Amino acid sequence: MPPFRSGDLLHVTQAASVQFSRPFLFRLIRVLEDRITYDGWLWIEGYELDARGEAVARRELFVQPVGLRKLAPSPPRCPSALAAHRLRGDRHPSREAGGDA
Repeated sequence: MPPFRSGDLLHVTQAASVQFSRPFLFRLIRVLEDRITYDGWLWIEGYELDARGEAVARRELFVQPVGLRKLAPSPPRCPSALAAHRLRGDRHPSREAGGDA
């Protein structure tokens, strides 16, 4: 069983459990180690993600860890240009250029 850590991005398919006929991405919060399970199974808690990587549902899953595929972590999101200007205390970029925002 691969070691799972908080923040891991997992691809969940039927290989993890027959209940997952539709594959989805899952961001792990934690492994629920205090739950009693069958040998080779475990409970995990985290967020189901949509196609953009946004959390759409918090879930607890009963899975076979050998059926989970750990994906490479996605790079951290950069703030938008507007948010970056606000963080620096700059004026609104479109107003500086004479825009009508």
